[in-house]
Formats: sequence, C-alpha cells, structure tokens
Amino acid sequence: MPGENLSRDEARERAALLSVDGYEVSLDLRSAVGDQTGDGPRTFRSVTTIRFRCNEPGATSFADLIAPSVTALSLNGRDLDPGEVFDGSRIALEDLAADNELVVDAQCAYSRTGEGMHRFVDPEDGEVYLYTQYEPADSRRVFANFEQPDLKAPFRFEVRAPEGWTVWSNGVGTESDGVWRFAETKPISTYITCVVAGPYHYVTDSYERVLDDGTRLEIPLGALCRKGLAPHFDSDDVFLVTKQGLDFFHEHFDYPYPFGKYDQAFVPEYNLGAMENPGLVTFREEFIFRGKVTRSSYEGRANVILHEMAHMWFGDLVTMVWWDDLWLKESFADFMGTFANVGATRFTDAWITFANRRKAWAYRADQLPSTHPITADIRDLQDAKLNFDGITYAKGASVLKQLVAYVGQDAFLEGARRYFKRHAYGNTRLGDLLSVLEETSGRDMGTWARSWLQTAGVNSLTPQVLLNAEGRVDELAVVQEAAESHPELRPHRVAVGLYRRTPTGALERYARAEADVDGPRTVVAELAGAEAPELVLVNDDDLTYCKTRFDAGSLETLKAGLGDLTDPLARALCWSALWNMTRDALLPAREFVDIVLRFAGRESDIGVLQMLHAWAESALVHYAAPEWRDTGAVLLAEGAERELLGAEPGSEQQLAWARFFARTAAGRAAFDLLQGLLDGTSAIEGLDVDQELRWAFLQPLTVWGVADEKALAAELARDDTASGKRHQVRCLAARPSEAVKAQAWAQVVESDALSNALAEATIAGFEQPSQRNLLEPYTEKYFAAIERIWKDRSIQIAMNLVSGLFPSLQDSRATLDAADAWLAAHEDAAPALRRLVLEGRDDLARALRGQECDAQAVNPVNPVNHG
Repeated sequence: MPGENLSRDEARERAALLSVDGYEVSLDLRSAVGDQTGDGPRTFRSVTTIRFRCNEPGATSFADLIAPSVTALSLNGRDLDPGEVFDGSRIALEDLAADNELVVDAQCAYSRTGEGMHRFVDPEDGEVYLYTQYEPADSRRVFANFEQPDLKAPFRFEVRAPEGWTVWSNGVGTESDGVWRFAETKPISTYITCVVAGPYHYVTDSYERVLDDGTRLEIPLGALCRKGLAPHFDSDDVFLVTKQGLDFFHEHFDYPYPFGKYDQAFVPEYNLGAMENPGLVTFREEFIFRGKVTRSSYEGRANVILHEMAHMWFGDLVTMVWWDDLWLKESFADFMGTFANVGATRFTDAWITFANRRKAWAYRADQLPSTHPITADIRDLQDAKLNFDGITYAKGASVLKQLVAYVGQDAFLEGARRYFKRHAYGNTRLGDLLSVLEETSGRDMGTWARSWLQTAGVNSLTPQVLLNAEGRVDELAVVQEAAESHPELRPHRVAVGLYRRTPTGALERYARAEADVDGPRTVVAELAGAEAPELVLVNDDDLTYCKTRFDAGSLETLKAGLGDLTDPLARALCWSALWNMTRDALLPAREFVDIVLRFAGRESDIGVLQMLHAWAESALVHYAAPEWRDTGAVLLAEGAERELLGAEPGSEQQLAWARFFARTAAGRAAFDLLQGLLDGTSAIEGLDVDQELRWAFLQPLTVWGVADEKALAAELARDDTASGKRHQVRCLAARPSEAVKAQAWAQVVESDALSNALAEATIAGFEQPSQRNLLEPYTEKYFAAIERIWKDRSIQIAMNLVSGLFPSLQDSRATLDAADAWLAAHEDAAPALRRLVLEGRDDLARALRGQECDAQAVNPVNPVNHG
C-alpha cells in the first residue's frame, strides 16, 4: 500500500464503495502525565469502532491509522492479524460485507509537532495540556478512520483522563469516575473532530436569540486557556465578538447554528491561526495578549473568531467533496470574517486591513511559480497541505468580494442561504454553489467562474489619461495586462477615482466612476470632461482583485505627498500598489523606504502603519542594493527613533514605532537607549516597557552581541513561562557566533528533540540579515539536507524547515544556481518539496531583480531633512 499520502483517485474509489454510519472512539489519556517507561514515543490507548456499509460485498478497501502499534483488530467479529493487515498507516480490509463493523485497538503516539494529539508541558508549573489538530488528515494519528472529507458520519467520543482534568470535545460532555462521555455529533468530517484535555482555565457564558419562527435558540459558550495565561485572558471581549458574530450570521444566513454548544480553546504550540472544529474551535494562544498591543491585534483576533464561526456553515455544515474545492470553505470564511467584522463589531474599517494585509499575501502567492487557480488541482494530501495558502484564502476572499459586486449582495446572501438548506450535512463541488448563485442573480456564473476561479495569475490595471486643450480629461482609459505565464485578462468591476489638492493641501477625491473593465483597454466614458487629476486611483474602494499601477503624474504626486491623502482606504491602496511596484522592480527599494520614512508617521490606521514597517524592513533586507544597505539601515533606525520620540505618549503609534525601532536598531546610541529602557535608566513618556516589549528590546541587543547568554538567562528568570522560553530560544539562536549557528542548525536539522514551537523559534533566531557572513556555509548544507528532512519528518515540521531555512539571505547568483542545480538533479523529488524550493528560488530571483533596479537609482533626499 502506498502509505500516508492518500491520493484523490483513492479517495474517489473509496467514497464510491463505502458509506459510514458512525464512529465510537474511546481514548485513554492517563498516560499523558507521569514519567514515561520504556523506549520509543509516549503513547495512549485508542479504541475505535466504525460501522459502515459497502455497496459491493466481497470488495477490498482500507482504513487509515498512523500509530506505533495495533494491539487488536476485528472485522465483522473476525479477528485480524495486525502484522498482516496494518503497515503503519493503513489497515487492509478484505472481503467486506454489505454491513460492516471494524474495531481497532491501537497505541497512538502523543505529538510534539502540533499534529494529531499534541502534548505540551508548561515550564511554568509542570502541568500537561493536550489538544488535537487534524486538518487535512491527522485524525488518523489519534483514531482509526476513513480520512477524507466526503465520508461524513456521526461521532461518539469517550475519554478517560487523569484526575483533576477537564475534557472537551465537539459535543456536550459529562464526567463519571474519570471518564468523559460526549453527545453524538451531527454527521461531520473526520478532520474537524476534536479533543482538548487538561487543567485548562475555563470561562462560560451563553448566547440567546429568538428565531424568525418564534423558537428560542440558546447556545452555551465557553472559552479556555492554560492556567498560566488566565491573568491575561480577556474572555469578555472574546465573548462579545462571538455574540456579535452569531447575531450577524443568523441574520444573514437564515440557518440556525447547528452544532449545540460553542467552546473556543486557546492552546499552546499551535501551528495554525485557528481551526473550525464544530462546537470546539481551537486557536493559537498568542491571541491572548500578555502585553500591550495595538487595535490591529484585537481586530485581527476578531477577524479570526468570525472566520472560524463562518466555517460552521461554510465547511462544517456543508463540506467540499475533496480538497480541490478547499476554496468553498476557506475563501468564504476569509471573506466572511472581514464582512462580519465590518458589519457587526467595532472594527468598521476592517476592509482597509483586508486591502493592505490579506491581499498582499494573495498578490505574492499569485506570482510564485506554484500559483494555481482558486479551484486547484489537488492530487493528494501533500498537495492539500500546501494549498492552505494566499490563493485559497486571500485571493479567494478577494474574488468573492468582486463576486458580491458582480451579482449584488442580496443575491449573494440568498444564494448562500439556499446552499446551506440544500446541502446541509453533505458534500459539494463548485457547480453546486454556482447553480444557486445563478438562480438568485440571473447572471452567467460559468463565464465568471472560468475567469476567476479556474485560471491563475494577477492582472495589472494602469490608467491612461489624455487631456484636452482646456486641461480637462479628454479620455481616461484603463489598460489591463497579464503575465506571459498566465495571460488571462479577466472582467473587473472597478471604481476609478480622481484626486486633486484642496486649498488646504489635502489630496481628496472629486470624481468617481464605476466601470466594467474587460479586455486590454477600457475607456471610462463617465470621466470625460472632468478637471485634470493629480492622482488617478484605479480600483478605488478596492472592488476587484488586481495590481494597481499609476500613470507617471500620479506616481510623482504620491512620491511628493502620499501622506496628504485624507481617505484611509485610498492611502492603504496606494501603499499596497507602491509595495507591489517595489517587489516587481518598478520602484527602487530606497525610494520606497524614503516614502515610508516621510509619510508613515502621518498614517492614522495602525494596521497599515505596522504593515508599512514590515514592508520597509523587507525592502531593505531583500530589494535594496547591497552597497546601499548600511545607509538604508541608518536611515530606517534614525527615522524610527525620531517617530518614536515624537509620537503621542501612550498611543498605539508610539508602541508600533517602539517595536520598529527595536527591529531596526543599529549603532551604539540606539543600543544604549534600548538597554536603558530595559534597566530603567532611560524612559520615554507614555511607553510602558512590559514583558513582551522587554523581549522585543532584548532581541537586537542579542543579534549585535551586546547582550549575552547570561542576560538571556536573567530575562527568562523574570519570565519563566512558555512564552518566555520561546523568546529565549529565539534570542539564543540569534547570537552572532559560528558556534551558535552550528548548534542551532544541529538542533533543528539533525535532531527532532525540539517541539514545533521551539523549532520555529530557533529558525527565526538563526536567520538574521546582519549575519549573512555567518550563514554563508549553510547554503550547501541546506540543499544536501532537505530531501532527508522531507523523508524523515512530519509534513508540518518538514515544511517549516524547508521554507524557514531556505538561504534567501545569501542573495547572489551563486545561490540561485545552487537552487537550480538541486531542482535539476531532483526532478523525481516529492512535488510538494519541489514546490517549496521553487518558491524560495522565485523569491530570491525577485530580490535580485529588485536589487538591480535599486542599484540604478539616485539616492532620494535624506528623510532627516523632511518635515
């Protein structure tokens, strides 16, 4: 049998043969605590009973299980020899009856990789915490099953836990003599079942609503986290957003929440942002903020809460048949997260964040050699794992935003309502959704889907302005272009805005027209005769998914006065467009850095400001000519310090600039200020240096060799927590020493002793832009190791290592040649591994093109002299 990597063809064959009536899963988790005896992984007992039908009696199939050992197996009362039928990942099932019962008694392994049943020991108090994470196919690490989304079934879970623990699952649980029994679920897919167990801190609330038919809906709410995080847990805000979201989705979906209770667990060492397990959503515990954060962080958390809630309908109630149609859940949830954030919560400007952050993720992913249509060709589980990407999430959500403009919001929501009612507890494909949207909108969805869902690549839209003798617009056209590799020119519903300065110097819109852009050139007739603009913004209001370009006059206007734009969404769109131009080697990196330093201090949207900080760093590290990097680093550091000292005391802007100052700090004066803020000999009015900010200040001191291992140990003593340990591990790997780099490399590449979170922290510390010379020897080692890594590690850890250690900081033609040589010599390597290397290679080639562009630039005016 072919092992762990289930193919689409195998899944289709099995779904055509089998249907599942139900699961009973019994887990004994008492082995999670206490000393481990014997060699090998720590394990727990998992007993699964599966009742299923076969429409071809006598046929052969298989069940999925990844476990160190199987104690006993029986099929229809007949004992099977585990040594004969179990190969470590599959159980062969022969001579099936019409009605079948499979019983599997196995020893499954606890995980330290965030896959399956993850076991975490809190360094603060020694307590053990467990949780499960399965998507796309890791429930088979916890219990035997048919691991594919279209073999839905009801589940009954029973869990025996250590004394003093609480256990949660998808259904409501009751405890008797240390055994927790949970109510049977509705028919759901294996990958969204869930168990959370341990001495978690648990808070409760409830949601009530009178439905349109007069019945009262009551949903018990719960929120949980580790005991060590309880003092920081603002559960009231979590519950507030939860209730606002439930109100919003009930009003718009006309289908009551179908899964009973609604618990939300914030768990340690989580690989994802969150997971939509019905009745028990899991989140990474970093959403519990240990220190002061900006409004952007709260908005981001609210967006994730609402994203996962939208999944209760898009993904859990109605699920895609196979991972090709992953967009049917992720794109919709990503769109609905922002849609609900704007419509139901205090974060009414969330579309600005979407335009600036989420779409930047999509634009990058859509220009990689691995780009794919939103409805992707997913051949197997490894393909599926890698397709939780910027295309499936952010581009898909952007396209849905365009779809709403295309069919109208009312038709879109009515289509969703019919979709839920028609396919509840079932599985769907693309055509099922398109058919209801055609019903409700009267539009041809097939043509739209072919252009937007079944082709890859991003279009560029550029305005062309011709003026008449009176200085007015004679003709304004939008030119559409596409990359040679993906030449599709799509239909776009866009708004084109014209901006000019007011007597006060502000840049404001004075004319706007919507148009259907189709083909290489579209004239926007409504704008003929308008006064001459200083700035033309194509895709004003962010209606479509495209890269926005500028005519020469508009670009000069932005260089001279981007900060004068009064509309925050227009500013965000312009910033995004300038960043895309930098990545495309159309704008020198030093010019982008200059624009950021001159105008970011006037940015009112805190999320946009923090994104600008990240982009400015990336521009310097990857796209600036090497000979200008030192100059650019000084300018960034001086600019960050200037804005920090000038920011309003106690403001979000002050906090954002403080973190940026720490990341860009270079030179003795900056290091002295950071050290003074740490030891209390310096102070900045309004800046509270809490524990998280202390670690942020300590990191650059470590990178530059100012703080040593002793200082890190002292800081860990102040913050002897799981979060503190991650910070310390990252800082230890960031020290500027050959021996340190060798040790960090060995810890993550040659050993699997570190947990997923500590391995991630080590990788983050290992890769430091100021230490390129120390990292140079690891290019050859990287390409020598990655095939072995892919073979020996779990897919999540392998992905983290292959992506995180790609030698992107060795930005030279030699590194590009090394990547090409590896790809040429490993044409038969796993497609998912080749994809990750191709993506790293493409980012590197893009960086080299950007550096060539920057090298040809003339230095901009020194930002220090700007007002």
